[in-house]
Amino acid sequence: MQKRYINWIFILATLASLSCVNERGQELAPQPNVLLIYMDDLRPELASYGRQNIKSPNIDALSNRGIKFTNAYCNVPVCGASRASMLTGMLPTVNRFLDYNTFVEKEVPDAITLPQLFKENGYLTISNGKIYHHLDDRETDWDEIWRPYAFDENELELSPTDYWQSLWKDYHLTENIDEYKRTGTGPAYENANVADSVYIDGMVAKKVIWDLKKLKKTDKPFFLTAGFISPHLPFNAPKKYWDMYPRDSIKQPNNNYIPKNAPKISISNWPEMRAYSGIPKKGQVSDSLAKTLIHGYYATVSYVDALIGEILNQLEVLDLEKNTIVVFVSDHGYNLQEHTQWAKFTNYNTSTQVPLVIYNPFSKQQSATTNALVELVDVYPTIAELCRLQAPKNQLDGESLAPILNEPNLKGKNHILIKRGNGFTLKTQQFSYTEYINLKNDSLISNMLYDHKIDKDENINVVDEQEYAETVKRLRGILHTEYSYNIQGRGLEH
Repeated sequence: MQKRYINWIFILATLASLSCVNERGQELAPQPNVLLIYMDDLRPELASYGRQNIKSPNIDALSNRGIKFTNAYCNVPVCGASRASMLTGMLPTVNRFLDYNTFVEKEVPDAITLPQLFKENGYLTISNGKIYHHLDDRETDWDEIWRPYAFDENELELSPTDYWQSLWKDYHLTENIDEYKRTGTGPAYENANVADSVYIDGMVAKKVIWDLKKLKKTDKPFFLTAGFISPHLPFNAPKKYWDMYPRDSIKQPNNNYIPKNAPKISISNWPEMRAYSGIPKKGQVSDSLAKTLIHGYYATVSYVDALIGEILNQLEVLDLEKNTIVVFVSDHGYNLQEHTQWAKFTNYNTSTQVPLVIYNPFSKQQSATTNALVELVDVYPTIAELCRLQAPKNQLDGESLAPILNEPNLKGKNHILIKRGNGFTLKTQQFSYTEYINLKNDSLISNMLYDHKIDKDENINVVDEQEYAETVKRLRGILHTEYSYNIQGRGLEH
C-alpha cells in the first residue's frame, strides 16, 4: 500500500521548540496536541446521551472523561457542506456550503482553515480517513493526507480521488463486490465474518495508532485526525458487531409518521438510501428491512466504537493523553425512519443534532455534561484558543466554547442557524423554527415550529397555533435580521 509520507527528517531539523513565553516572560506549558475523531452520520443515540439502544462503551467512557455537549448542532445536515463549515468556522449561506460536493478551496479560497492554522503555527498536521469530504480539497493544509487504498496504483490509472470514489463502499462479500463492480452500487449493508482490520475504518484506526507512535518520538505538537466513514451507508461491519444485537431487540421508532401539520417540503424522499440495491425507489421499506437497516447502523457504530477504544488506549499507553486535547464529533445526525425518513438532508432534529465531546487535560473542569446550545462552527475557535493560536480575524462565525469547558452550567448561545437547501432553521434552547424560502424572490413557501420543551421528537408543528404567534413573530424577526446575509447573500456578513 502506498502512502503519502511527510519528510520527518526535514521537519525535525527545521521545527523549533514550541514552548511559549507569556507577556510576563513566564514559560508556558508546551502547546497541546489535538486528536480530532470525526464520525459520519452519527446521531447522539448513545448511552452517555441517555439512550440505551447502541453499545458504545469507549465513546461513553470518553464522554464521561470530557465535557459532553447534549445540545450541539451541525450547521448543514450534509457531509461535504458540514465539514467545510466546521473546518472554516463559517456558516452556510445561500451561495456557499450547499451540498456534499462542496469544495472549500473553490467556495472560500481565501479562508484560513483549522488545519491550515495549525500547520502555519508549526504543528504536524495529518489527515487520516474522511476529514474534508473530498480527498483533493485543500491538500496544502496537511503535512500528510492518507486514506485506505487511495494512493495505491490501479489498473485504470485513476487519480487518488477518483480511485477512492470507485471503492469506498468497501464490500467484502463476493456477491456484493461483483454487484458493485458491475453496477456501481450494492446493498445498503453487509455482515461479513472478517477481522476489525479488514474494513476501511479498521485500516484508519491502525494508521492513527501508527501515527501516534511515530509522533511520540518527534516531541513536537501535532494535529492528528481519525476520520471514520461509519455509520455512513452502506452499513458494513464485521459480523461480531451485528451479533451484539439480537434481532428482537431492534425496534422501529414510535414516530414513523409525518408530523402533524408538517409542510410537504420538509419531508425528504431520502434519495441517498434509495440509491442502494434492494431499496424501493418509491414508498417505504418493509418492516423487516427497516429493522435490518437499523441493526446495521447500530453495528457500524459499535464497530467504530471498538476502534476508537484502541486509539484512546494507545494515547494513554504512550503517555500522550496528558498533553492531547481530544475532540469527538459527527458531521450531522441521521434519520432511522423517524417521520418516515432515512438518512439526513432534512431540517428535523434527527438530521441536525450531533454528539460533541471535548476532553481538555488542562481544563479546571475536565468532566461534566452541559446543555449549552452550541454549533459546529464553534469548534474552530475553541481548539484555536485552547492551543493558544491566534484565530483569523473577520472570518469566524463561531464562538469559543472554552468558557463552557470551565463552567458547564453556562447556557451557551441564544440561537444558532441550520441550513438545508432553501430551509433555514433558527434553533433556540426551547424552539426549532424553520422557514422554507423561495430564493428567487425571498418569499415564504412554508414554515414550521416545534416546541422542544414538550415535543423534542418534533411530532406536532405548532407554527399556526395562536398561543405561539408571538414566538413565531420573534423568531422570524431574528432569522431575517441577524442571518439576512446567510439567507439573501447580502447585508452584514460579520
